[in-house]
Amino acid sequence: MSTTQTRKIRVLICDDQPLIRSSLELILGTDEGLEVVGTAADGAQAVSAAAELNPDVVLMDIQMPVLDGVAATGQITATGQAKVVVLTTFDRDDYLFDAIDAGASGFLLKNTEPEMLIAAVHAAADGQALLSPEVTLRIIRRGTQIPENTTTTLPEPPVAALSLEDQRVLDALTAREREVLIKLASGLSNTEIAASLQVSEATVKTHLSNILAKAGLRDRVQAVVFAYRTGLIPLTE
Repeated sequence: MSTTQTRKIRVLICDDQPLIRSSLELILGTDEGLEVVGTAADGAQAVSAAAELNPDVVLMDIQMPVLDGVAATGQITATGQAKVVVLTTFDRDDYLFDAIDAGASGFLLKNTEPEMLIAAVHAAADGQALLSPEVTLRIIRRGTQIPENTTTTLPEPPVAALSLEDQRVLDALTAREREVLIKLASGLSNTEIAASLQVSEATVKTHLSNILAKAGLRDRVQAVVFAYRTGLIPLTE
């Protein structure tokens, strides 16, 4: 990734369990492009350490003493100090949605494979978001208000079903921006989108910035929800 071409990605680990902190440090240490610059045992320490150490990415636990991970995530992302990837043992929707609303760039369970954890750190540092497939589906369902028992492909909704604001945004997107958004919502990275469209990665980033600005969206996660909600791509299980 482009982030690793100039310097290592600086990572701060925040977890109230010493064994977990050590394990995460060992896992991240296997990637030459990552550097663990510090650890924190609670959310308050994480906020202070983020200000002091200037990490690119913070790995954040949810349930901790003093200040929980969601509150700490909100404080860190509000200042633009670092990207936050939430890593927790608790597979609960309220934690997921609270963390995403607080500005987290990723949400993974602690049973995630090491390779996916490393990929999530790289993705966050590169301004992208990486969520496990089941997490992505939950976010889509909440954003589109699709029932939990839906298991088949849903047809594209008619234009009349869209809100006036959603229709305004769709009308404002160029054909290429729609194409980029569809590929993003299909799970492609910036590099993969660039390759499929035969354009530079910088061009893809420009298109994504334009999409977020036109739609008033904060990040790629919200862009995915928007793509499904407006029927740009159908929802499949």
